[in-house]
Amino acid sequence: MFNQFTGTADYLASPELRDSVNVAIALEKPLLIKGEPGTGKTRLAEAIAQELETQLLIWNVKSTSKARDGLYVYDTVQRLNDARFGDNDISDIRQYIKFGPMGESFRQDKRVVLLIDEIDKADMEFPNDLLHELDRMSFLVDETGETVAADQRPIVVVTSNNEKELPDAFLRRCVFHYIAFPDEELMADIVKVHHPDLEEELLRQVLIAFYWLREQTEVRKRPSTSELIDWIAALRRAGISKASMEEKLPFLGVLLKREQDLESVIQRAAHAGGRRRIGVH
Repeated sequence: MFNQFTGTADYLASPELRDSVNVAIALEKPLLIKGEPGTGKTRLAEAIAQELETQLLIWNVKSTSKARDGLYVYDTVQRLNDARFGDNDISDIRQYIKFGPMGESFRQDKRVVLLIDEIDKADMEFPNDLLHELDRMSFLVDETGETVAADQRPIVVVTSNNEKELPDAFLRRCVFHYIAFPDEELMADIVKVHHPDLEEELLRQVLIAFYWLREQTEVRKRPSTSELIDWIAALRRAGISKASMEEKLPFLGVLLKREQDLESVIQRAAHAGGRRRIGVH
């Protein structure tokens, strides 16, 4: 029996998120996590594995990924090479079966966490192709005729950036949670985890500038939590003080990654007469 997930020292989870994680674990259903980039979707799976003291297996989904890739692949090239050049006994096909992250999670003798990261990068049929395996927690290895079944069902965390709609049949099998972007109070707590000795006044000034940037409608790629953490690290390394922040906003390239976004922010600040108040230079 696992303890309840409550978050970790370096991953602050809201009560709603904690409830979603624990419900998914109790019901033995995949937990589907959505939210804009930088809200900690991938880190959630790491935090669950850390707190529950178990292994994390990661399946990074790509546009070319197929459902079977996560189960196993049959290395025909290696078997052919062994037949032509090696001394190995190629009659044992099992030695050429390479299990993927989902396949490995079924084969573990204890309950592990399986992260299926950015499932919406693959084609539309990808989630549906996983339905049988997610329901039964087993699959057949065609080449050997063996069935791999999970003795301990893995805790499955699925992340999506909303690039594509996921099929209804897949959604019905999941517990869903949307991670909202942190408000200033929660963000201050998150920052303190990474920069515990940050001066309070500098933190306040940084958050004012950060949320002002996110409010600009012209900014297409709004800065994320991870970029804020990096920006503070850059400010501290350069010795930027609160007084300096009131005069200018240095290292904007850590927060804004598009030329158009940078230009629009500078123009907006200049038009509002806020160069000193907001500090954009």
